[in-house]
Amino acid sequence: MNTGRGTRLPLPSSVRKRSMTRLIFAGLALLMSCTLAFGQDAPMQAILQDQSALIVKSSRKTIAPAIASITNSGLPQAQDVLQAWQGKLMWQRKSDGVFFRGEKLDSKTYRLFDFDTGEAVGEAPKSDLKQIKPNSGIRALIGSALVQFQLSDPDPLRRLAALTSIQRDPSADLLAPLRASLAAETDADVLAKKRRAERLLTIAYDGDEPARIAAIADMSGDVGVDVRATLNPLLETQIKAFPNTPPATLNVARKLVPGDTISTDAAYAMLVDNGFAPSLISADDMRQTLAQHITDGKVGGIDVNLLDQPEARTRAYAGLVATGLAKSAPTLPEIKTAVASHSFVEIYHDPSKAVTTAAAAAMLGIDLKVGANQTFDLILDGLSLASIYFLAAIGLAITFGVMGVINMAHGEFIMMGAYTGYVVQQVVPNHTASILIAIPLAFAVTFAAGVAMERLVIRYLYNRPLETLLATFGVSIALQQLAKNIFGTQARPLTAPTWLDGAWVINDVVSISYIRIAIFVLAVAFLAIYLFIMKRTRLGLETRAVTQNPHMAASMGINPNRVNMLTFGLGSGIAGVAGVAIGLFAKVTSELGNDYIVQSFMTVVVGGVGNIWGTLWGAAMIGFLQKGIEWFNPSNTLAAQTFMIIFIIIFIQFRPRGIIALKGRAAGD
Repeated sequence: MNTGRGTRLPLPSSVRKRSMTRLIFAGLALLMSCTLAFGQDAPMQAILQDQSALIVKSSRKTIAPAIASITNSGLPQAQDVLQAWQGKLMWQRKSDGVFFRGEKLDSKTYRLFDFDTGEAVGEAPKSDLKQIKPNSGIRALIGSALVQFQLSDPDPLRRLAALTSIQRDPSADLLAPLRASLAAETDADVLAKKRRAERLLTIAYDGDEPARIAAIADMSGDVGVDVRATLNPLLETQIKAFPNTPPATLNVARKLVPGDTISTDAAYAMLVDNGFAPSLISADDMRQTLAQHITDGKVGGIDVNLLDQPEARTRAYAGLVATGLAKSAPTLPEIKTAVASHSFVEIYHDPSKAVTTAAAAAMLGIDLKVGANQTFDLILDGLSLASIYFLAAIGLAITFGVMGVINMAHGEFIMMGAYTGYVVQQVVPNHTASILIAIPLAFAVTFAAGVAMERLVIRYLYNRPLETLLATFGVSIALQQLAKNIFGTQARPLTAPTWLDGAWVINDVVSISYIRIAIFVLAVAFLAIYLFIMKRTRLGLETRAVTQNPHMAASMGINPNRVNMLTFGLGSGIAGVAGVAIGLFAKVTSELGNDYIVQSFMTVVVGGVGNIWGTLWGAAMIGFLQKGIEWFNPSNTLAAQTFMIIFIIIFIQFRPRGIIALKGRAAGD
């Protein structure tokens, strides 16, 4: 109230009360209108506000209801909210507690986006905002909740990521959205994976027994690890004891007979654990009880000095039992009686008898298929190793098998070929081109080295095997030291082309690397080249002539020295090519040849000296034998090689000329 002098008079108390009441009602009306607006115009924001305390707290133990509220809301914005939350892009405005998705503009300012409309609603300084930072556990829960949205995402990569998440963390909640996404799936590959995941989830979590049995039947012929991982839990069992006949509602796998399928001690221990029988008295319990009742140097009427004897301790304890100072231990007849009066059964965790029966039948068929596939995989491994040994030995089959020269430096020619490939890759960075260049270049380098070795050393030592062995052994040491001086002692990389990366995966049991396949193809190619040279070329004809009768060959106009030089160079060149192939999967060092020289000689000797087919069979026998022995003890390859050498020694005792022995005059030579 205003007077003429401009002085404001105090309002009456009744007026002030009415004004305060109006303000309170106005505030309540404003709050109700905001809440109503959140509920009608911003339904997602209303859910976030309702769960605000849990979201801000960010505890993995309490966050599940908040995630469920967003996931089960049925709102199209749910996926965006969960993704923003998982990606730490959710912010809360401190002034009113409203949640936004934040986009960083600079170090101090963020652009805010409304969760309901998806539109930018302004900018805010970072100081006015609180970032919601879910920990790894909460992000994992959000990721599981996102799966049902990602299953129908337009991006096929996100749909595949959702399937991967299902495989990593399957649950019953994911079965319904997975089934719902099948009808709309357009990508054939994704659809096949969805159907597979649906079958596995049906087996594990569907409440419909016929549906589970049908799904088991659908997957019964599959040897995939995921199928076995789904079926195995259905067949898990536990042993339980019952005072009388087990309830008929139990899914019993088998009944156990004490003393036969379960030991009497184990059966009685189970009774003790379930409170069905008194516990046994252990030696420690007996000692503690005796120690507690020692009086005047005696316990139970037995002198303490005699308690180091088991019989004395037993009599002393019996004395305590007779006086009521200790509990009696069950006797053997009492134990047998207690066990005989109870039933022991092994029961399945899954309550459905029909499901476990179907799962057991499916696993039996799968186990048979897995065994067959493991055998096939073992054959592929043996074939792969045999091709490596054959490729390493084919050059030695020429120098040793045909010419009769014991070349202990053959392994170093393999090493020279591997280092040639490494040098080429330093000059030509393209791995495909470098390998294509390295193969002929390695042949040329080692061919020249073989020719030089034959001219300087070998030609003076023909028909003198001991001197040849010692001389080539010295050359081997010299070449190793030369490689160390040039390349150092560290392993050098020889990288395979990208198209040789990975493996040919037939199923979850059978696979073989592309490098091994390439080596097998290379071995077959060099077998064909060797046969062509020996059977269809003048060099091959002259080599065979000089090998069988050098004097007669010389009288026919053939130069034995030239033929020996070219033949030795050919064998050395093939060893260089083998080095390039071996270097693609083995470490390239100066000792590379040591790993293959013994196997190469064994391959040639076991197969039959002087016969390329014998070398092939020798490589096959050694490769398959080594892989077969390794199968029994895969962690100890050294033991496998030891047993293999012992077997070969025994084999040579019975067949000294090898698998395929030479016949005629060559055999006599």
